[in-house]
Amino acid sequence: MAQAKQGDKVKIDYTGTLEDGSVFDSTLESECDSEECDSEDCGCEEDGDCGDDDCGCGCETGPMVMTIGSGELFPLIDEALAGMAPGDKKTVVIPAADAFGEYDKERVFTVPRGELPDDLDPVVGDELVLANEDEEEMGVTVIEANAESVTFDANHPLAGENLTFEVSLLEIL
Repeated sequence: MAQAKQGDKVKIDYTGTLEDGSVFDSTLESECDSEECDSEDCGCEEDGDCGDDDCGCGCETGPMVMTIGSGELFPLIDEALAGMAPGDKKTVVIPAADAFGEYDKERVFTVPRGELPDDLDPVVGDELVLANEDEEEMGVTVIEANAESVTFDANHPLAGENLTFEVSLLEIL
């Protein structure tokens, strides 16, 4: 049976979990957390059907087509796929440093409300894009908000997390 190699276009399924077992991403509909699809911003159906691959729910159901070595997924997943045959499954653990980096407390900062635009009323959990004086943009999450100030976290939401992927090679295209 043929084995996948660098440069091959393949069809895969995967489920990404955190150390506590929670699923953060999956191509398998049964693993997709439909509660995440209840957001008004999501664009998904009210019943949690993630029919739109770009809905922002964290789950893109249906197999993924990718090219091994193209950088579409983490390099450790590319390495694991090379040598697999259709039907093979592997578990790949990606340490935080090789995923989204270690959590950096220096990337948490507080801004007095008076320095924020008047039309911005952030609440805890909001994900925003802020720009500095040089118009450099950074994604942030609001982690605290009160009458005087707002605290932002510029770390990736999965920073500091070791990621485990269960990967199945479905087909070499």
